[in-house]
Amino acid sequence: MFKLLIALSALVVISSAYGPAVRATKGEVWPKLQQEEKTSDYFIVRPFTFRFQGLADIGCPRLLDDAFTRYWLIIATEASLEHRGRRAEMGKKRTKFWQLDESFLGYLKRLKVEVSDKCTDDALPDFGDNENYTLTVNASVSTLSAQTIWGALRGLETFSQLIYLEQDALVINATTITDFPRFSFRGLHLDTSRHFLPVNIILQTLDGMAYNKFNVFHWHLTDDQSFPYKSRVYPELSEKGAYHPVSKVFEPSDIAKVIEYARVRGIRVIPEFDTPGHTSSWGASHPELLTTCYSNNQPNGNLGPMDPSKDTTYDFINNLFTEVVGVFPDSYFHIGGDEVDFSCWQSNPDITTFMSDNNISSYEGLENYFIQHVVDLLDKLNSKYLVWEEVFVNGVTLPNTTLVHVWRGEGFDTLRDVTKAGKYGVFSSCWYLDHLSSGSDWQKFYECEPLNFDGTDEQKKLVLGGEACMWTESVNEYNVMPRVWPRACATAEKLWSAESVNDFGAARPRLEEHVCRLNLRGIAAQPPNGPGVCL
Repeated sequence: MFKLLIALSALVVISSAYGPAVRATKGEVWPKLQQEEKTSDYFIVRPFTFRFQGLADIGCPRLLDDAFTRYWLIIATEASLEHRGRRAEMGKKRTKFWQLDESFLGYLKRLKVEVSDKCTDDALPDFGDNENYTLTVNASVSTLSAQTIWGALRGLETFSQLIYLEQDALVINATTITDFPRFSFRGLHLDTSRHFLPVNIILQTLDGMAYNKFNVFHWHLTDDQSFPYKSRVYPELSEKGAYHPVSKVFEPSDIAKVIEYARVRGIRVIPEFDTPGHTSSWGASHPELLTTCYSNNQPNGNLGPMDPSKDTTYDFINNLFTEVVGVFPDSYFHIGGDEVDFSCWQSNPDITTFMSDNNISSYEGLENYFIQHVVDLLDKLNSKYLVWEEVFVNGVTLPNTTLVHVWRGEGFDTLRDVTKAGKYGVFSSCWYLDHLSSGSDWQKFYECEPLNFDGTDEQKKLVLGGEACMWTESVNEYNVMPRVWPRACATAEKLWSAESVNDFGAARPRLEEHVCRLNLRGIAAQPPNGPGVCL
């Protein structure tokens, strides 16, 4: 009898735990929309009769047609599941569920896309672009309207997510949407120096970004460990500084491919060449750029940050950054400035003499001297810049166009100080994707509010947005995608959706659906909520 009771008890436990931990929604959009009115009425989408239609006078037909092709293929791929279901039911004659349903409105034949601003096929996304759109699905020919091509791309992503599989058909509910981003800067940072990530992984990352309405790819190209950027001016930097001079470098054609792949998805590519610290790999080919470290008044064989006392250092940076600004078309350049170790500068007698001769009384002031030279260079190249927060905290004089990238600690006090000084802020402190906890740990990212600091409304307007950051000390091409996704999805929603969208429990079913959507589209996102299945 005792054994029977134990067995029955086990059956009860198993029964109560049956099914997925969180049941996915159907046809819900991620990131959550600003305004949506959805009814229970619906259309059926048949990919091989459905078409996108762009107006002839938009002016960028190739750019728009490229987007139409991408999203038609996404819909057609979902339709392949429908055909699998039909094969499984082959031989069974039955009435389609919609044929007797009063909520069935007919077949969706076309989505007409209207863009009011003229664009060109070589248009580049840029800071402050209008990404607003309206989408109305209420007739066999429905409408997506946007001011810019970039808003149209966001609307096409939303349209694709509204479609879901119901039994053996693709369904879209009658829906009216007005949508726009909360923040203009919605970034994903990817480090390709600590572990080299091949181009195909970067392209997959850009796909994932488009599916989550990110619009800035911050490419951390170089660091202490390797210099994979293949320079035309200084090819020896990657020949000696990359992990491998051929297989672990980004050729000019690779860079161009990434930029173009991002561009047609409405994503900016901002390169980062971190200086004056994190530059050991530069010294593999050009040790003279770096500071010689001393012990007991003798060189000890170590090299530190870049040597700010030599004019030749700035000549070298001028030549390299002139090339880089020409390669990367975005209006911004990330010059780094984080975690500069002053101990090597302190040990070097030539640095001490230089500081005395130039009335520089602190090592923060010496960093200011270095950064100011780099800033002046970029000003001459008509390039704006981002800097890590240490540059601001250490008192470097920066123009108000500078974007200060806040990352240390909770970050809110620094963000308050940055905006109080009239500078733009980009926030990352709570969105470090390399900081792991057990299981599905996206809740901590989702519950982070970037404007949760004591400041005026005018200050908070200077917070342009933020970035989720993926550093790759313990990540390579084989595990980077599930580390990024769906954890970065939480950041995407915080940066796009209204501030009131902050209910983690309500978000879980939508993210469950979205992760299955990402998986279907080839993104190796890990399960977000525990046990479950993608159907």
